[in-house]
Amino acid sequence: MPIIAPHTEMGQFDPAATLIRINQVMALTGIGRATVYKLMSQPESGFPQAVKLTDSNARGAPVAWVLAEILNWTRARIAARDRVAA
Repeated sequence: MPIIAPHTEMGQFDPAATLIRINQVMALTGIGRATVYKLMSQPESGFPQAVKLTDSNARGAPVAWVLAEILNWTRARIAARDRVAA
């Protein structure tokens, strides 16, 4: 599923304003759906919280994540690995 993203006024891609769905989160992070939700419930994990796409509170209501936040979390995991290896 391609990422369809908003662009800035200059026509540049803006990951801070791009919402991605769970399948894209799983593809970018390499973790499964259950682990995504588990990490969200653990504040110490630093995993980004989902953005509600509707006002519904029902289980299964549509949510998405901010692309830039997922990328930042992934970069932090890489940096943590590099600090341990050093």
